[in-house]
Amino acid sequence: MNKATIEFFKEILTIIVGILIALFINNWNEDRKDAKYMNQILISMDKELRETNKDIKKKMPQQQTLIDTLEFYKKNDTISIFDVMMKVNGVQIPQIRISSWKAISSSKIELLEYDRVSTLANIEEQKELILSKTQYLMNFLYPNIKDTSTDKKELVMLMMQDIMVSEKDLRKEIEMVIQE
Repeated sequence: MNKATIEFFKEILTIIVGILIALFINNWNEDRKDAKYMNQILISMDKELRETNKDIKKKMPQQQTLIDTLEFYKKNDTISIFDVMMKVNGVQIPQIRISSWKAISSSKIELLEYDRVSTLANIEEQKELILSKTQYLMNFLYPNIKDTSTDKKELVMLMMQDIMVSEKDLRKEIEMVIQE
């Protein structure tokens, strides 16, 4: 090998080492940013899920009061669904917070472990199910709010019980995440 070839290889080697060092630093910096982002998201997610769990616990007794009050007045044809709603301060539905999950699921979902992704996806599905059931209940209530029949009161009771079953399932999913 001549001197020019050796110099060429030295320069190439220096460039390659420089590129490798730059790539290492860039990857290290990205990993550090991802770890910081994940820490923030997990803290936010935990807070949201704890608040949701607390709100469900708070609203379930109120929902049960609605069911019990409907049961008490169901055969009284002078008391309408509206009258019962006024006695119990309306239909109480918890606020389900999952914006942190939505943020990570649309950007960096690969940073989460599969089990957590699966559980959080189940929580999102439960939220959508509860929203759907609540909307169905509201669509039924508005045109029937002045109704005094036993059948309609029983149907409202049944819909509320169905919502509560979904809320209990949601709480189980949430508790799996916040205990980890």
